Amino acid sequence: MSEKVDETELAAMSLDDKATTEGAAPTTETAAADPDAAGEKKLSKNQLKKLAKNKGKKKKEKPQWNQPGEGKKKDDKKKVALPKPEFVNTTPKGQKKDLSQTPMADAYHPQAVEAAWQDWWEESGFYSCDPAFAEGKSDDEKFVMVIPPPNVTGSLHLGHALTAAVEDTLTRWHRMQGHATLYIPGTDHAGIATQSVVEKMIMKQSGQTRHDLGRE
Repeated sequence: MSEKVDETELAAMSLDDKATTEGAAPTTETAAADPDAAGEKKLSKNQLKKLAKNKGKKKKEKPQWNQPGEGKKKDDKKKVALPKPEFVNTTPKGQKKDLSQTPMADAYHPQAVEAAWQDWWEESGFYSCDPAFAEGKSDDEKFVMVIPPPNVTGSLHLGHALTAAVEDTLTRWHRMQGHATLYIPGTDHAGIATQSVVEKMIMKQSGQTRHDLGRE
């Protein structure tokens, strides 16, 4: 009886061992030989080449900026603001400014730099042109430019400042060459914007279009 029991227990144990062996995870050698057994995807030739190429290389550390403690240390001492020198215009009105009497400042002060020049320009007639002086000049010695006013909206921008500065420089350069020069205000250069505003105003006031009014 005992021999039969022993044989039954041995048979059961052998069946359990077989099931355990079949359901066990694959070993390292098996996984290396068969990547699909370990649940991994097979690598292509290019991917394997990249892995082999980058195997011995060290990863470059990315530079990190603005870390605490870096950069210049702030000075604890506060800079003392020097008082602006008081400017007194001693040039008589309409006279040319004498720069030899006033030492050059270490910074730009508009009040000191721009003083007296406008009165001298007006007194010298730089904003006008004498017809008798221009009559004896040839066409090459005459320079006339029309300055466009602001848009109909009235808001100025950098384009106006840049254009006016270049035109003003050209006018002064021709005047310094002795040419008969005239720089005068002209009509609005933004014709489309002006026309649109005027058409809307006329339509609102009288119910007419530009075609109803005609060119005259």
